[in-house]
This record gives sequence, C-alpha cells and structure tokens, in this order.
Amino acid sequence: MQLNLTKPIIFFDIESTGVSVGQDKIIEICLFKIFPDGKEEIKTYRINPERHIPEQATKIHGITDEDVKDKPTFKQLAGELHAFIGNSDLAGYNSNKFDIPILVEEFLKSGVDFEISNRKFVDVMNIFHRMESRTLKAAYKFYCGKELIDAHTAEADTKATYEILLAQLDRYNGVEYVDNEGNVSTPVVNDVKALHEFTRNSNWVDMVGHLVYDANGKECINFGKYKGRIVEDIFKNDPSYFSWMMNADFPLSTKKVITEIKLRGFSK
Repeated sequence: MQLNLTKPIIFFDIESTGVSVGQDKIIEICLFKIFPDGKEEIKTYRINPERHIPEQATKIHGITDEDVKDKPTFKQLAGELHAFIGNSDLAGYNSNKFDIPILVEEFLKSGVDFEISNRKFVDVMNIFHRMESRTLKAAYKFYCGKELIDAHTAEADTKATYEILLAQLDRYNGVEYVDNEGNVSTPVVNDVKALHEFTRNSNWVDMVGHLVYDANGKECINFGKYKGRIVEDIFKNDPSYFSWMMNADFPLSTKKVITEIKLRGFSK
C-alpha cells in the first residue's frame, strides 16, 4: 500500500539526553521523507548536545559523549534540517507528545521559527492505543475470549482480572521479553515474586512516581523545577521546599517518604 499524499510527509525519530522537552537536547535524528509520487529520501544526523549525556539515557540508546563530541550542534544544522523538512507533514511514534515538541524547541533555541500551523501530525502510537483498547473489558476479550458481563462492578472486574492473569500465564509461558537495556528474560511465570518484579515501577520511590531512584540509587524529584535533583541535596540547600511539599496537595504516602528522607538527613 502507498500513502495517499498531497504533499511530502516525514516520518522521524529522535534520541535525546532525556525526556524533558524544555531542558533536554537532541543527540540523534532520523528523517524519512516520502513524496506524493512515492519517492523516498532518508537522512540521519548525530548531534553534539553541548552537554553530558546521562548514563541512564545512554543505556537506552547507546550513544555516549564520545560518539557526538565531534558532531555539529543543532544550531549548526538547523538551516539544513529546516530546508529538508520544508513544508512536510510529520509522523512518528509518540511524536505528538515528545518528538515534535522537542524538535520545535530546538529550532526556536537556534533562532529558527519552525511553523507548525500549516502541517499535519500523525502519531502512530495513538492509532495503536485507540484502535487496540487497553480497557479491562478488551483485555478479558483478548486473553479469555469472553465478553465481560457487568463491567465496572467490583466483583465482576475482580474475577475477570484473576482470569486474565491465568490466561497470561498460559499465553506467555516461555515467551522471551527484551527490556530497554537489551536484557532477555522469560518473566511471565507462575510465581508471585517474579510477577511483582516484572510489573512494578522499579525506579519509583513513592507510590505515584513523584520521587524516583537515579542510576546510583539516590532518591530524586521527578517533577517541577528540581526534576532530576537529589532530594537530600534539595532539602539541604532549599529547606523551604520540604515545607512546601508537606503543605501542598501531595499524597500522604509521598509525604511519609520525604519525611523519612528529611529525618535521615538530620541524623547524618
């Protein structure tokens, strides 16, 4: 099948120093341009972000400081990239949430006014998520082959969840899983401890992810102006931040954790 196009569209993907659109930098971009007549053109660039690439990011995409130290900066490439993109529409996977915003941010920081009002954006991930429902009812149909009667009643939903897990154990018995670091395992096994390890948010400190562990096991803020900063250091250098968190609308479970961190700091 060929896309029905009235103007070029560019499928693209970005690797970056992190996931903050406002703070992080692009270190690799691939642009796959498709023309209405079916012609294709692809360009891939490595980019010097002019800052250290965190080890946590390198574990995901494999790009190190050494790999990009002699590459041009985004500002140096901005004119060439802007010319290649031209008036093309843009498409990607999770591109509406991350790739397009960080691309626009980089252009603006380079003094290039990247126009978006005349473009269409196609996010393939959103098609996937909207067409393949992620509801309990859809999961019950997919794994168990049955319709969920009385959905959204606690008893029906609870029993359906149990049946889904049993079906998952059968379906994924011996099936390999590859994580973001390339590690291969067969994690869906009939063992609660193993299932706990596979399904938990492993780097969350609190119950909702306001605090996360960094690569060294240190508790860090995961939001706002101090995102990525070590909690103990923040409380030491800005004592009012602890008070603000305790008085703000955070879950009590989060407040319990930061209180423990604060008290630990006093004991040192």
